[in-house]
Amino acid sequence: MVHLVYCDDKEKVLKKILSGEKTMVIRGAAGRKIPHSRVFEGEQLYFMQKGNAKITAQATVASVQNYVKLSDDEITEILSANQDKLVLSDKQKERWHKKCLCLVAFSGVRQIPPLDFEHQGNMDDWLILNKIEDVVAGTSIPYNYSNSKF
Repeated sequence: MVHLVYCDDKEKVLKKILSGEKTMVIRGAAGRKIPHSRVFEGEQLYFMQKGNAKITAQATVASVQNYVKLSDDEITEILSANQDKLVLSDKQKERWHKKCLCLVAFSGVRQIPPLDFEHQGNMDDWLILNKIEDVVAGTSIPYNYSNSKF
């Protein structure tokens, strides 16, 4: 599988990834939500800046940490222990203070020739795909969330 990760433009997440400052992304929710338990070492991540229809970077998943039913203290501890890789602002720490967390470390970040993203309906901020061409203009297929089921 390959993964398309939307990056928060206000926090300049993609810029931090491309500079090498940020080497881990996080997703969290009150309960298990994509990509929790659905992303694995060696898979490919593609990145795009939210609000921009261009996929511009790629990396390889180096490691994954999945957590469920965390206490407030455990959440704070996990965020703190990974802050050097996550590079979260105080606002982001608050946003990702969730009981279920998925932390995805990556390596081999590289810029790629921009791919035109074809947005469809109500897509999440993390898509699990068979291949990136499935969401690229000209080769996209209807997105049906079949890869996102638990």
